[in-house]
Amino acid sequence: MLLTKASEYALLSLIVISQKDAPQDVDTLSSKLGISKSFLAKILQSLAKEGFLKSFKGAHGGFMLADKPETLSIKKIIECAEKKPTVVFECATSSKCCPNNRGDICKVRPFMHKLQTKIDVFLDNMTLKDIIEI
Repeated sequence: MLLTKASEYALLSLIVISQKDAPQDVDTLSSKLGISKSFLAKILQSLAKEGFLKSFKGAHGGFMLADKPETLSIKKIIECAEKKPTVVFECATSSKCCPNNRGDICKVRPFMHKLQTKIDVFLDNMTLKDIIEI
């Protein structure tokens, strides 16, 4: 699992948005966080599409949280930002990815699967509120 700037920026923007009572526009967020406006806009649109944010159009438009921070799973936020599952290693979820058909003798896969399970549980149970309160 490689977390990219997309995950970092998604979390940072959600934290800032959660602390405001009015919609936050991309220009303001981009300036405040030092993030490319176009890249941030794509991230925010993805978050809105997946229901993490509400999007408002017009002169006073922008983005607001769609729900309370304690209901927003970090795992789901990361998967939305990255546009893929939070998989540590390809074979953590399937033995079919093993090259040369070593799946039946591989000792790494069970370890990776166990690690994946722990990471999934950790990220599923951590919410945006948990990060805000750190």
